[in-house]
Amino acid sequence: MKLQTEIPLQPEENQIDYSSKILLLGSCFSENIGAKFDYYKFQNLQNPFGVIFNPVSIEKLIVRAIDNIPFSEEDIFQHNGIWKCFETHSELAALEKEEFLQNLNTALQNLREALFSATDIIFTFGTAWVYRHKVAERSRSDQTSAPLSTGEIVANCHKLPQQNFTKELLSIEEISESLQTIFSRISEVNPAATIINTVSPVRHIKDGFVENSLSKAHLISALRNAICHPELACPEHSRRVEGQHPKYFPSFEIMMDELRDYRFYAEDMLHPNKTAIEIIWQKFSKVWIAAETEAFQKE
Repeated sequence: MKLQTEIPLQPEENQIDYSSKILLLGSCFSENIGAKFDYYKFQNLQNPFGVIFNPVSIEKLIVRAIDNIPFSEEDIFQHNGIWKCFETHSELAALEKEEFLQNLNTALQNLREALFSATDIIFTFGTAWVYRHKVAERSRSDQTSAPLSTGEIVANCHKLPQQNFTKELLSIEEISESLQTIFSRISEVNPAATIINTVSPVRHIKDGFVENSLSKAHLISALRNAICHPELACPEHSRRVEGQHPKYFPSFEIMMDELRDYRFYAEDMLHPNKTAIEIIWQKFSKVWIAAETEAFQKE
């Protein structure tokens, strides 16, 4: 008697073993999986710029790293005495400007080296909702040196006033184009890398229940376009990613359609708990981790 629906999974080729070099980028769920790689002593680099939720911001960092464009004073700002950058998470923030720039550029070189050498690159996309920095009049009491406007999508608002940003939902087409840029740029410098994509099972309820579902649907639709129909997603990039086949792992679907019970959620009812993470990891292992590593994992 079956008590739950089960997502069908099959082992993939080019599986991860202890000679693999793994790069994980994206939402906090990528760090949940990264913690498993750490625990079992796999070579990996996780989110050198901190948690990044949306695909456009991930794309920007990948392009910057591959093109080797260092961060400069133009890319940073000071807010309440702390130096920050719209392209990165606040965990890199620093009190001293030079220290902050050094932190950013060290992380950039780490990302660049990983993009060129990784055997496996795992993306976890969290949301299609983004914030765009807009023109805002600065009052005398505003303790920030942030530019009045970049017009750019930011990775993190860094607790700046909400009126400094507009909230937007990326279209499926915009996400597809961003994904194709990511795939094509990686293929230029590391064509042998296996690219594994997944959508975070974390629920972004602060956007709203319906809005969260819409966001996840946009991400899943765009990933399907970019993986299965690259010529439709972004025709100008389709030739460059020919022969490279990015993959999709159904983390979101396992959580929603197989586990689908609040006993698998943390106390906030939004994040998968340890049991859910372990189940998803076991299923990921079935698909992507070489069987010969099991003996070493048990040591």
